[in-house]
Amino acid sequence: MANDLLKQSTRRHFLATSASFLAAPVVAQNTSNSATEPVYDPLRPPPEAEPPVKRNISAFRAKDWKPHFKNLRGGAILVDIDSRALHYWSEDEQTYRLFPSSVPLTADMTRRGRTRVTRKVDGPGWAPTPSMLKRNPEWPAYIPPGPDNPLGTHALYLSWKYYRIHGTHDTRKIGRKSSNGCIGLYNEHIAELFSMAKVGTQVLLI
Repeated sequence: MANDLLKQSTRRHFLATSASFLAAPVVAQNTSNSATEPVYDPLRPPPEAEPPVKRNISAFRAKDWKPHFKNLRGGAILVDIDSRALHYWSEDEQTYRLFPSSVPLTADMTRRGRTRVTRKVDGPGWAPTPSMLKRNPEWPAYIPPGPDNPLGTHALYLSWKYYRIHGTHDTRKIGRKSSNGCIGLYNEHIAELFSMAKVGTQVLLI
């Protein structure tokens, strides 16, 4: 019996450590529009369970784009950090989508303001930055597209260096404070957003 419990504990530890590697989004150190390299920590343990709270269900609801954007040229993406939700409007106003998202773990990792989509990648690979490898030489230099990739199946790169809206294979993270700076979506949702958003689509994080 003791051996069985030990094996189960060891397996749980391995799975938790492996799952945490999938959460390697980016850390924001400040809110200025700089190219300062954030501190990644893809091998950190999964976040502790959040304490029970009364959910504000009304916060996860449709929004109007007009208070946030002057126009919908190129389409628009609004990320509401507090509601843990991503909103998308097409340029012709015929399409509106609302997706649950993961958000940064802490306020100092959170960046708010205006940016835009600068690149779209179907099947992104992930590579640690030079400073990451310097701090953690045991980390892999590159993770190819696939089930172990921290960016999921698709990624929208933003004009803020190291920031992305991307998928995740670890579905536990969606709807939680669980990222190191990026905005994460279920893989099926990022695939849908990826098909609608364009290079140049406006992005606002509030």
